[in-house]
Amino acid sequence: MSEFDLIRRHFTRATPGALLGVGDDAALLQASAGNVLAVSTDMLVCGTHFLPDADPFLLGHKTLAVNLSDLAAMGAAPRWATLAIALPEADEAWLAQFSAGFFALAQQHGVELVGGDTTRGPLNLCVTIFGEVPVQQALRRSGAQVGDEIWVSGCLGDAALALAHLQGRIALSAPQFAACAAALHQPQPRVALGLALRGSASSAIDVSDGLLADLGHILEASQVGAEIEFDALPVSAVLRKNITPLNPPLSGGKPNSSPDKGRPGGVELLQQCILCGGDDYELCFTAPAARHAQLLNIATQLGLPLACIGKVVAGRGCIVHDASGNPLNIEACGYDHFR
Repeated sequence: MSEFDLIRRHFTRATPGALLGVGDDAALLQASAGNVLAVSTDMLVCGTHFLPDADPFLLGHKTLAVNLSDLAAMGAAPRWATLAIALPEADEAWLAQFSAGFFALAQQHGVELVGGDTTRGPLNLCVTIFGEVPVQQALRRSGAQVGDEIWVSGCLGDAALALAHLQGRIALSAPQFAACAAALHQPQPRVALGLALRGSASSAIDVSDGLLADLGHILEASQVGAEIEFDALPVSAVLRKNITPLNPPLSGGKPNSSPDKGRPGGVELLQQCILCGGDDYELCFTAPAARHAQLLNIATQLGLPLACIGKVVAGRGCIVHDASGNPLNIEACGYDHFR
């Protein structure tokens, strides 16, 4: 099978929303009247972002999902994408499953694949995604104001907990791992939430590298600080069961990295999953306190839990408080490819 046969068979679909799609030297796209284009690129590398034996259908889903999450954080409606893929070989069965996962999510969000590239090499997946948003309604990192509330969608830490299990850093039962694995392998981009937050949120970001790291980008861009309540962070039943009660406490003292009796892993590891683990692909956003009731209504309408986890304050940096109001002793954390 040639490169062009591969493209025609697995990655060519009708693109009625584009002036010109797959098949020429470039796609031709036109934003709708009154909108600007929001453009983002994400790369997934085998061995860094996913394991070599990753399910190809789920990998196709995640390859697009992580890009859709960026558009959600901007309040942009998805429209088009390009896919550049390096393959060790042209494995028909693998490609069929990968493209099926990719296009299933693309159809769900109205995304058209309008171009890309294929080459032989170590497995590497790179998507550039294009969305539309009215320029004055785009959500940015730089709009947080002192007094704003800080919110996060869904649950935090499940993906990191599942990865810790796969890496042998924690031992989960089969039901516990199954409950967490979907967050790692098949994240759900919060596109509908991003659209609903237009005009309500003052800033937003998707949580890909860990809550503290990504919230830190908002704080830096907005030149403000934050205070967060650890007990207000939304976590799944699996994490909640293993992190409560906190013994020893999370605040102060020497970090506890050894497993606690009767638990699959130490409190310190579970804390890291929630605050720093990454791969959540939830939205973290700020909004004026006057919008609190409105945001709860949005949560109800979307059937998506939204948790108010803290507030924006003057100054710099982020302080996380335990249930007694004491600051947690947390070292700098968050995923960084070059650290």
